[in-house]
Amino acid sequence: MDATTDEPAILPDRPTSDARRPIALIVGVIAAVLFVALRLAVELDGGAPLAFDQWWDDAMAALANPVLVIIAWIPATVGGTIGMIVIGVSTTIVFLLIKRPWDALNVAGAIALVVLIGAPLASVIARARPADSLAETQATSFPSGHTAVATTIAITLALILRRGWIWAAGVVWVLLMMWSRTYLHAHWLSDVTAGLLEGVAVSTLVWALVEVWRVRRAQRVVDAAS
Repeated sequence: MDATTDEPAILPDRPTSDARRPIALIVGVIAAVLFVALRLAVELDGGAPLAFDQWWDDAMAALANPVLVIIAWIPATVGGTIGMIVIGVSTTIVFLLIKRPWDALNVAGAIALVVLIGAPLASVIARARPADSLAETQATSFPSGHTAVATTIAITLALILRRGWIWAAGVVWVLLMMWSRTYLHAHWLSDVTAGLLEGVAVSTLVWALVEVWRVRRAQRVVDAAS
């Protein structure tokens, strides 16, 4: 059998029993519950900015600086719709080329799901963005799609590749994205927090589901061959 195939019996970094799976499930459920709670808080407040939202927006306005605006636009542009499509498709293709189809499925499935949840929800809630927005002005502020997708990609790759530096880089990227979106007044702080929670929930739960599916299918292949 080809040593580059994506079967747990062949790849030592693919254990049939992964202690991270129950942790991922717990984290995913907690993130989902907190996301729903924050969504209800925003709805009960009529979509208006929460107390800490206005405080943070004012703080970002006080830091107004042309150089920081340029810096803020970098993650906003890279993490935009086109940028995320390119990153998602490219990552999926790379995993397919190195014969890791389960990882390709994980990345593609997680990104697709986070978009399918976030985009319609933003339109339904129709929360207004800060009045001084330097980016988008449509009333689709909650949750932050940029943050949700950035979080999803960062955590999914960290879980798949099992490297500490990827976790570190992912944390920096997500925090930079959250700052960028609020610095440009494209989102309230609660919007990017909701995007973070959505991304955490989707990435952990999809990863756990794909891993369980992968292991069970591999076990059936082994059983059939024995």
